[in-house]
Amino acid sequence: MRVEAPVRISLLAAALVALPLLAACGGGDDKPADVSQADVSKALRDGGLKDAALADCAAKIYVGQGISQAGLRVMIKNDAKSAAATDPESLGMSKEDAEKARAATSKIVTDCLKQQ
Repeated sequence: MRVEAPVRISLLAAALVALPLLAACGGGDDKPADVSQADVSKALRDGGLKDAALADCAAKIYVGQGISQAGLRVMIKNDAKSAAATDPESLGMSKEDAEKARAATSKIVTDCLKQQ
């Protein structure tokens, strides 16, 4: 099949117009926003923790423990499941994040619950 010159020019022009649009849609700048301490606190409250001060204290410890952004996203995405989970890795956290989450939970028991 032979394509005529005007058709080739039209196809080339359409490709040149579409390229920047496609690059903008699939660019690597679509990084999710960072999960903040406030996001974690809200997820804890939304998951059933009624005490806002306890949720804030726990969120501060989770974020301060150094759990990665990916790990924090898993936590806030699975807030209802997180409360019932005995192993954070079962929620999809990395082994390192799961260890940090377990350490944070222990610290929450000693630091946040004593304030109650």
